[in-house]
Amino acid sequence: MAILKIARMGHPILANPSVSVEDPTNPEIHHLISDMIETMRDAPGIGLAAPQVHIPKRVVIFYVPASRMPDGEKEIGLTALINPEIVALSDEMVIGTEGCLSLPGMAGKVPRYTHIQYSGLLPNGDKLVVEAEGYHARIVQHECDHLNGILYPMRMEELSTFGYTEELQKSADQNGAVNNDE
Repeated sequence: MAILKIARMGHPILANPSVSVEDPTNPEIHHLISDMIETMRDAPGIGLAAPQVHIPKRVVIFYVPASRMPDGEKEIGLTALINPEIVALSDEMVIGTEGCLSLPGMAGKVPRYTHIQYSGLLPNGDKLVVEAEGYHARIVQHECDHLNGILYPMRMEELSTFGYTEELQKSADQNGAVNNDE
């Protein structure tokens, strides 16, 4: 396993759609997933898409810590998803703060669907279909956007909410707001 270099905003790999993986059981894909996991943990992060490590393949990894789940719900364990697809199950959207390993030290307020269904292939070739809400849905949408050449600032409705995490936190602290999003 290896820690891979993370592409930052402005690199062309992040601006282009990724290609589908033909065989999710291919050892090269398994090696990529292992390297992505090590890279994500080293960063540290909670999600990573293959284009972020300079590989234009439709592969994402993510997990949802228990602290981000509704009270009483278990965390969503580490998931590797190949050729994922998302369907919104509601028109309702909510704005939340997002960060990204490809935009280190930055954050912004991004609208996302509150309720989705995602599907894709697992590394063993089995199909996974999951309904997700809240933060779980946000993470999946964020990571899958990378596969289509979309970074979260492109989804933002108000660029005045985009800035350095440290400055946004200072402002929130001064205004009595609590930032408990990504």
